[in-house]
Amino acid sequence: MVRTRVVIKYLGYILLFNALFLFISAIISFFNKENSLNALLFSAALCATLGVFPYIFVEKIEEIRFHEGLSISVLGWIITCIVGMIPYFIWGGEFTFTNALFESVSGYTTTGASILNNVEALPKGLLFWRVSTSFIGGVGIILFVLLVLPEKKGVQSSFYRSEVSDLSKMSFRTRSRHITRIIATVYFSLIIVETVLLKLLGMSFFDAVCHSFSTIATSGFSTKNRSIASYDNVWIEMVIMFFMLISSLHFGLVYATMTRKKHNIFTSRPTRMYMFVVAIGILLITFQLTQEKMFGFWESLRYAAFQVVALTSTTGLVTADTSLWPLFSIILLIYFSFQCGMVGSTAGGIKFDRIYLFFSSFNKQLKLILHPNGIYALKMDKKVIEHDLELQIIVFIILYILTFFTTSLLLSAMGIDGVTAFSASFATIGNVGPGFGGVSSFGNYAQLPDAAKYLLSANMLLGRLEIMNVFALIVMLVRKK
Repeated sequence: MVRTRVVIKYLGYILLFNALFLFISAIISFFNKENSLNALLFSAALCATLGVFPYIFVEKIEEIRFHEGLSISVLGWIITCIVGMIPYFIWGGEFTFTNALFESVSGYTTTGASILNNVEALPKGLLFWRVSTSFIGGVGIILFVLLVLPEKKGVQSSFYRSEVSDLSKMSFRTRSRHITRIIATVYFSLIIVETVLLKLLGMSFFDAVCHSFSTIATSGFSTKNRSIASYDNVWIEMVIMFFMLISSLHFGLVYATMTRKKHNIFTSRPTRMYMFVVAIGILLITFQLTQEKMFGFWESLRYAAFQVVALTSTTGLVTADTSLWPLFSIILLIYFSFQCGMVGSTAGGIKFDRIYLFFSSFNKQLKLILHPNGIYALKMDKKVIEHDLELQIIVFIILYILTFFTTSLLLSAMGIDGVTAFSASFATIGNVGPGFGGVSSFGNYAQLPDAAKYLLSANMLLGRLEIMNVFALIVMLVRKK
């Protein structure tokens, strides 16, 4: 049985954490004498007030159960997205209620899909809040909260079971109480290093911080209307591309590489296969762009590499208009928008590890057909994959594809053209951001009807929460009634 007071208590912690970043955004707005100050201050005060009440009036919690952790995880994301829209809506401009909610959900889920036609019109305080939502959502709101909360009985394990997938835990190879520290160490280290490099390459400090937040969280929010294409600087592109790729890898393996552990990104077979597939995709698109005489070879390699890494990492930053590329290249980019990065990263999508294990499972089934009495174990990096986890992966992939097709069908029923409906569906459930058609690289989601924006907001949340947790909570609530 779920204790309501426990859920409310921890939702209060989540709101307080968001209030901190709203206050920082307000300070930036104050020093730049911007008209977004009142909107940010009011939002920060409201968020802090709503967070303080449970902290004061709900008695101390000694332990937490798994069902409560699941409720806090799912409801925490929903409530945070609602609170995050308030400064947008108060400030106005292009932010209607629907648009404000869409932008908030897109930020927290690190999708990077936007309704803004003119990003550069936003005050710096609001721009910082926009990338802060990505920063908070990058490794998960719950994991950030765990960083500052004292350890209590059942808290760590309950939240990890609800927030971190079983497949992801395998590569951490450490106790759950250390995972938060590992993730935080990698996350903050990458942001700091990238910020310094981007500043040295000519970005302003503000832009460098914003793009680092966006890159490591793999969200794709930029301070420029034309994203990274605005800089037209190959060195900036190379730095961002490197950090997008690193952020799409399992943070446990990245940490192991940083600390020179034996099991790292170079010894992990799935990681090597992931890198190989990405490299093949880059080369294939490079050769076609060159053959079609769209660019010279080096320019083709430059644009192909950046866009493949941007989509497979689900960052979605842009250097070229991919909607103008040949069909073969577009189909490959669509594949990478489905596959995406590795489990344990900030990337969304199906995840390469699941696809890797799906084909391993397929190979196992073929062997069983040929040799019915044989005994075959499914393994990943010498660790046996239990049958329950194997089944869970297959169910997830099927459910992911069904959700994608259902969303595409509903969007088409709203009068949206096929390419845009198809693209918007896979780009939101995969937390990728840009698609094709009306939501292409240099386009946005502003022209879509409000009903579509609500549907796609739900799609982004489903993708970020990896679908199963949402359905598990729904089933739990239905059975309770």
